[in-house]
Amino acid sequence: MIETLVTSDAQDLLYQLNSLFEQELKCQPKACGLRLIETTHDNGLRMTARLRDFEVKDLLSLTQFFGFSTETFSLSVNLLDRFLSRMKIQPKHLGCVGLTCFYLSVKATEEERNVPLATDLLRISQYKFTVFDMMRMEKIVLEKLGWKVKATTAFHFLQLYHSLVYENLTNERKKLFVLDKLETHLKACHGRIGFSKAKPSVLALSVLALEIQEQKLFELIDALESLQVYSKISSRDLFCWKELVSKCLAEYSTSKCSKPNVQKLKWIVSGRTARQLKHSYYRIAHLPTIPESGS
Repeated sequence: MIETLVTSDAQDLLYQLNSLFEQELKCQPKACGLRLIETTHDNGLRMTARLRDFEVKDLLSLTQFFGFSTETFSLSVNLLDRFLSRMKIQPKHLGCVGLTCFYLSVKATEEERNVPLATDLLRISQYKFTVFDMMRMEKIVLEKLGWKVKATTAFHFLQLYHSLVYENLTNERKKLFVLDKLETHLKACHGRIGFSKAKPSVLALSVLALEIQEQKLFELIDALESLQVYSKISSRDLFCWKELVSKCLAEYSTSKCSKPNVQKLKWIVSGRTARQLKHSYYRIAHLPTIPESGS
């Protein structure tokens, strides 16, 4: 049973998991809106899946540049998709929407002392709109999302799922099942709009299941099946989404896939801005790369 997955922390983790189940459907983008974006042809006038995915790639670059958490990135993608699935926007406004969602996420999840000024964020991202434009867009986004910034994302499920099965491994085997790698795979999935149609719990468990399969951690099979039953995820859904995750990661590992590149971020800094971003510049040289799915 699920209660045997871990020792004394099981009940607390399961309580948190139950809370996530209660909230996940309330935080999802509208499926019909996402499908409309996916089926729209690229004519320069309407939002398309390609444009959305490029915007998410830029948000990941900013996340890595500032050293922000996966939670921040996942929430920014959630806010962006929730807004795009409700509103028809022109491509020329996408940058402002994306950066605004990113800034809302940063302010909601990161420590206050790490939140950059909007002026610095604009300077680094090299967008042409103004802080006033961002402030106006922020009001629009918040109104359309019912002023609900906090959201239950696949990241939260991935953390809990990992915690629930991790202690079943020996110390040596734990080295094969690190959360950072799972988060990296989740971020790659966020780069494809199709994964935003999956329930957060299903996407998270699919990422987890694929890694268990790839690393041949057979001692976790029973725990994985218990999590699947507890999460009320059908075997068909888990299999289908796991295959899609596998395909995504395989494509991501090829040179044909467009990846975020922090080095391509161009910024103009001087005086106060240079001092504020000093530590961010240092982190650029130490950013982890996204590994191949089988590594």
